[in-house]
Amino acid sequence: MIRYLLRKTGYAAAVMLGIVVVVFFLFNVLPADPARMTLGQRADVQSLQAVRHEFGLDRSVPVQFAFYLNDLSPVGIHGDNQEDQQRYRYVRLFPVSKDHVLALKWPYLRRSYQTHKDVTALLMEVIPNTLILAATAMLFAIVIGVLLGVLSAVHQNTWIDKLSVGFSIIGISAPSFFAGIIIAWLFGFVLSRYTGLDMSGSLYSYDPFKGQVLNLRNLVLPMLTLGLRPLAIIVQLTRSAMLETLGQDYIRTARAKGLSRNAIIYKHALRNALNPVITAIANWFASLLAGSFFVEYVFGYNGLGKTTVDALGTSDFPVVMGSILFIAFIFVVISILVDVVYRWVDPRVKLQ
Repeated sequence: MIRYLLRKTGYAAAVMLGIVVVVFFLFNVLPADPARMTLGQRADVQSLQAVRHEFGLDRSVPVQFAFYLNDLSPVGIHGDNQEDQQRYRYVRLFPVSKDHVLALKWPYLRRSYQTHKDVTALLMEVIPNTLILAATAMLFAIVIGVLLGVLSAVHQNTWIDKLSVGFSIIGISAPSFFAGIIIAWLFGFVLSRYTGLDMSGSLYSYDPFKGQVLNLRNLVLPMLTLGLRPLAIIVQLTRSAMLETLGQDYIRTARAKGLSRNAIIYKHALRNALNPVITAIANWFASLLAGSFFVEYVFGYNGLGKTTVDALGTSDFPVVMGSILFIAFIFVVISILVDVVYRWVDPRVKLQ
């Protein structure tokens, strides 16, 4: 197990390095000028040059990439001075020259072009909101999707089965941004008198008297929208896996031994049918973080997606690049965890 995890960690590091290369050079070929976006169209040449020098934009692209890679690496070479110590918050390992040390640190995502705030701190303000949205949407999809899939398989070719399959087809066919607009209009506008829900709003709002206020009702519509497609996929996967499992010999043996129907379905059949569902759940949870970009923007939900879209509009590339790298890291970590969960659910799976 330990050797397997070490090997997978090495693969994950190589994947992350490839993503860093692609993301960095992709944003460096865009025609936008971050310095002019920061200062405005009427900025003078001296001010533009000062901003480009401050953010390192006056260096060649290979040199910029080398510095960016050094900032992202958990082990990097940095100046042995108070300014670099405060910026990177590193731990000295050993000196490499008179003015530089090899240091251990968290990856440094640099500063926002627009707000001059640390990108890590800026993202940490909104990532919890997105994680809450993704987790609740995934929980909603798992509970309802597995339940409908089991009911559909147990009651095959009945109205329950046809209704579940029809619902899953509609859920798969509707893109998130389209479903979000319909759901926001229907439940947040037309039926708002009965639902008590708003078309837009964030998880937290500021009240001048109460301070920061938690608004859970603003989570309902984005959660339904974001969980709709994974729910539909889980219904179909659970149904097909359950139908295949219920036809196995050991299920017929369990029936012959006189086990109850619920014990056969939920203790024996469902557990052995969960492997493809676990794959879908893991992949969709990571995808929900990326899919939240559109949903958060439609509902005005203050999260990672909305922050990234706003940063794209102002060419705030450090924020966009930091968001992409965070989502890529989540994908990589979940791919490793899926294999471990496979082994826990089904002991027949070997980690090799």
